Amino acid sequence: MRVSARGFDFNVFVGGPEGGTAVLLLHGFPQHSGQWDAVTPALHAAGLRTIAFDQRGYSPGARPKDPKDYALTECVADALSIMDSFDVSTFHLVGHDWGAAAAWGLAAMHADRVRTLTAISVPHLTALATAMGDENTDQRTRSSYMWMFADLDKSVPALLADDERQLRGAFVGSGMTDAELERYIGPMRDPAALRGALSWYTAAFAHPAPPLGPVTVPTTYLWSNGDIALGRAAAEACGRFVTADYRFIELDGISHWIPDQAPEATADAILARINGAR
Repeated sequence: MRVSARGFDFNVFVGGPEGGTAVLLLHGFPQHSGQWDAVTPALHAAGLRTIAFDQRGYSPGARPKDPKDYALTECVADALSIMDSFDVSTFHLVGHDWGAAAAWGLAAMHADRVRTLTAISVPHLTALATAMGDENTDQRTRSSYMWMFADLDKSVPALLADDERQLRGAFVGSGMTDAELERYIGPMRDPAALRGALSWYTAAFAHPAPPLGPVTVPTTYLWSNGDIALGRAAAEACGRFVTADYRFIELDGISHWIPDQAPEATADAILARINGAR
């Protein structure tokens, strides 16, 4: 379905029993709401109502041209507006990659709306920023691609060149089949879609969000030690920025693409966090 929010039209996908407790699922780059397809059946079986939407830059009806419109605060406001459109006042929150970044921001800025948080791959943004600035860690090297991605005039053609070779390379270690990769690569062949998706990176440097305070809602952080973009230093520091009940789960040998590669473990972590708050 399409939902109008904040002057844009978003593609929204709702599943599970009507009247079930709401769970908002936020996808990352360069994916879309379909990344949750292998995770949601277990959530629905547990009586949960899932709401996922293709975020700004990804929904064709929500692609502002100015990168400043992709600031984290704008993406957080989108998520709240989507939930408002369903008359959902409080909800469980799950995010992966940039979706996790938005989820950390939402939970930190609007704790009154969030019942629990399950963040996947990306840790609390202050933990990540601290690790990136620490020369004793390798996080700045791991994150070096972000500067290239942020330069839209260079990154869009570079990622689409040679049959999307660099974009496909982002999924290294994921174990995805060609058909599974095509689900994500296909929409990004549209330069407008890729530019919108990459604008999140541009905004992160040009229009950074204010430093996030600690998260005060029950939180699980799910990280994989096979993630080439996010290292152990930031992952292990994450808990310092959560003042509520906190659980750190490390998956062994899994790549960055946890919901696709380990959907059962992902669903288990989400359900354990939600059930722990009941």
